[in-house]
Amino acid sequence: MTENQETFIFDFDSTFMKVEALDVLCEVIYKDSAAGVQILSEIQRLTDLGMEGKLSLKESLTQRIQLLQANRDHIGAVIEELKKKVTASVIRNRTFFKQHSDHIYIISNGFKEIIIPIVQEYGIKPEHVLANTFKFDHDGNIIGFDEKDELCENQGKVKKIKSLNLKGEAIMIGDGYTDYETLEGGAVSQFFAFTENVSRKIVIEKASQIAPSLDEILYELSYKASVSYPKNRINVLLLENIHEDAVKIFEHEGYNVETLKGALNEEELIEKIKGVSILGIRSKTNVTAKVLEHAKKLHAIGTFCIGTNQVDLNACSMKGISVFNAPYSNTRSVVELALGQIIMLVRNTFEKSKLMHAGVWDKSATNSVEIRGKKLGLVGYGSIGSQLSIIAEALGMKVYFYDAVDRLALGNAKKCSSLKELLALSDVVSLHVDGRASNKNLINAEAFEYMKPGVIFLNLSRGHVVDIEALSANLKSCKIHGAAVDVFPYEPKDNTEPFVSELQGMPNVILTPHIGGSTEEAQEDIGHYVANKIINYINTGTTYGSVNLPEIQLPELQSAHRIMHIHENVKGILAQINNILLEYDNNILGQYLKTNETLGYVITDIDNFHNKELEKKLKKIPNTIRYRILY
Repeated sequence: MTENQETFIFDFDSTFMKVEALDVLCEVIYKDSAAGVQILSEIQRLTDLGMEGKLSLKESLTQRIQLLQANRDHIGAVIEELKKKVTASVIRNRTFFKQHSDHIYIISNGFKEIIIPIVQEYGIKPEHVLANTFKFDHDGNIIGFDEKDELCENQGKVKKIKSLNLKGEAIMIGDGYTDYETLEGGAVSQFFAFTENVSRKIVIEKASQIAPSLDEILYELSYKASVSYPKNRINVLLLENIHEDAVKIFEHEGYNVETLKGALNEEELIEKIKGVSILGIRSKTNVTAKVLEHAKKLHAIGTFCIGTNQVDLNACSMKGISVFNAPYSNTRSVVELALGQIIMLVRNTFEKSKLMHAGVWDKSATNSVEIRGKKLGLVGYGSIGSQLSIIAEALGMKVYFYDAVDRLALGNAKKCSSLKELLALSDVVSLHVDGRASNKNLINAEAFEYMKPGVIFLNLSRGHVVDIEALSANLKSCKIHGAAVDVFPYEPKDNTEPFVSELQGMPNVILTPHIGGSTEEAQEDIGHYVANKIINYINTGTTYGSVNLPEIQLPELQSAHRIMHIHENVKGILAQINNILLEYDNNILGQYLKTNETLGYVITDIDNFHNKELEKKLKKIPNTIRYRILY
């Protein structure tokens, strides 16, 4: 906590609050009526003119009060509505207001009757609220305001603050031109243009300090904030057209978010990754060890898909970067596409449709069969393979599977002892394996030799799993009756790059542009799942769902510092951490340790005592990979 005794002066409307109080008063009075919409629009116009210095404050207030035709009875409802609209970073820093209440003022061209009941809940003293007061008639109608108060005049805030004769430095925080005038007029020594709720061009152009949140101001002034690092300084880079809900979730958290529709190659990503704290990708962007060498601020990577083979997980682990994916979110989407393609292929549907478009009526049952009773061979029996197994069986198929990992068979599915056995008995072969290097060309020319003549073949897993040249040869020889391919060894970076494959133009071959998981439902679910996992990790240190760090599900952090320490899995680290905490007389409120083969992850909650030397010693513990402190 700083030893300085600065005085903080906050504007109320659009600074302490997300909104303008008189706008809410209008909404309470007129609800959603057509007249109310017109009146609100005019009130907002008058407010902006006053805030930008283009209309005298007294005239702006007078016209707004006349438009409202409000009554004392409306004030209670306005207060209750406004309590729900306090600025997010103000809510997060409620403790700051209570701890420094002797040195915090609210100044506003608004009205005490509305302001005091709201700010009192944050520890602000009623006598520290500097604002106008309403005038009422004998029926309780609001007919004006105290025009003798200097706050309804131009330069009113300057005069009011000067009249306080404050000792020490005064800091003004506000969004309007009248707030900037307090610096220009010499009433305060610092002014922060507050842009969390509204950004006024005339104010931004004049202000030397711009604050996207209260966290930023407190961090800049070395006060303890609700967070150990301002959220607006956390840069998020989202590639490959990640769902807009993920973008909104990160933006709502207060992060700076940049989005790009396409993938980036290694050199492009090296350039973009500098200064990025959170990276979001899908399947086309490769995060290599070389890229990570330039990612000095990177804390987390989200693969907004199932696979993580496009990320160098070992390199991430050794840099303390947590990687999260969505292992189940698009399962149903992939399964439905696979089933649809199986049915289309066994019925020669696409070929029939093509002939119809050419004017040829070819009504024939030749080589057109039902899937009922056919043998479905699943290569890979994870979340997608097992769900496809259940639904295919419900449609009458006989299901067989092969997986390198011992899996429990669901329903009547039968496990094969080898890939060769599975391929030899299946009428339909569908691939659902991960992208590990050992799976490259898992289905090659030899594997195709094992398959039945007339087999149906599907790959909705990874492009490099299949030898495309061998697949093409077997399609040409009619060994394979039909195929559906959704993934390819090389895929275009974005929708503008041409697609080229030797499978193009072949009969009874369905080619899709890696859309197995590309449904609105799946992408929305993935966006929510991965974004929230990353935010939870950044805010609390919880690694549950991480694919490379030891998984810990942590309780919520309350009234404490949380020390996160990632280290190589060697003995004695925990003892060293505790000895350092003991040396600096810290009380441990909770401690959690989890390890895997290479890493150890220690979470320690300590009391509110904080010391920079303590941090230095924790960082210097041998074999430390990453250290972070949260509060």
